[in-house]
Amino acid sequence: MNSLSQVLMADPTTPMVIWLVLMLAALPALALLSSPEAIRDPGAALMTSLGALRRYRAERDRARRQAVEATRFADEMQVAAVQADDAAQRWQDVWRQAAEHADGAWQDWQDAEQQVTRARAAAAFGPPWAARTPTEYVDRERFLHRAVRAAVQRGDLPSTALADALAARGGWDPRLHPVEQELVLLRAVADHRQRRYRRVATTERTAWHDVRLAVAARDSLRHETSVAASAAAPLRRYLPPAPRPARDLQPA
Repeated sequence: MNSLSQVLMADPTTPMVIWLVLMLAALPALALLSSPEAIRDPGAALMTSLGALRRYRAERDRARRQAVEATRFADEMQVAAVQADDAAQRWQDVWRQAAEHADGAWQDWQDAEQQVTRARAAAAFGPPWAARTPTEYVDRERFLHRAVRAAVQRGDLPSTALADALAARGGWDPRLHPVEQELVLLRAVADHRQRRYRRVATTERTAWHDVRLAVAARDSLRHETSVAASAAAPLRRYLPPAPRPARDLQPA
């Protein structure tokens, strides 16, 4: 590969520049052949040609700047669209997890309500009796404390429930028969699970709202990216040539 070929391959605009130089060199002869005014004033004709060349270069530079800006904006929009798509996917994952938690919490609540119903039906068959001795009262109290402590450890009751049971407040009555205490306990568990379900359901609705916002932002950016790419496509031919690596310019 000779030196001329290397130069031509290094910058695709070089042939255009060479053509313009040749045209400029031929201008005096063309002016003499085409215009009597140019024969009388060749200097003015030359200045007119130079002005046309300057205007051409200015227009080329303007087109290149527009092409660079449009291409850069289209590339930035593409990056933003990809990031928005990733964000929407993450929010959808968060919502799916929240929805699964809400479904599980709802089922736990329903199971607790069914246990309350069965316990209430069982308690209806025989009226419980009051504690007749101090020992029996202590046994009932211990039963209540053990049952509440176990429910707290399972997460079926808040930690404050144990303190309330030890202090015989908040509806916890150690004098009740164990059957009645079990019914009170199951009712408290069902109420706690209901409150937990409502909290989880609120979280799920918030996550769904965030998903809708993220999807709307993603779709909007996708549209803007398409518009920017369409606007940049016809201008890419005005982009300046990319510099070739130095090793490609070495003689073969």
